[in-house]
Amino acid sequence: MLFAPKEKGQGLVEYALILVLVAIVVIAALMVLGPLVGNVFSKINSSLNK
Repeated sequence: MLFAPKEKGQGLVEYALILVLVAIVVIAALMVLGPLVGNVFSKINSSLNK
């Protein structure tokens, strides 16, 4: 136990990497699905204005 490594910083880095990966996936999904969702809202808006 005298030479036990400190794992607090390592755990924090791992959580930060997971957070970054999740953010990248969300941004990619929004870039792909963004125009599709925008078209749906445009159709709904135009049908409500009639």
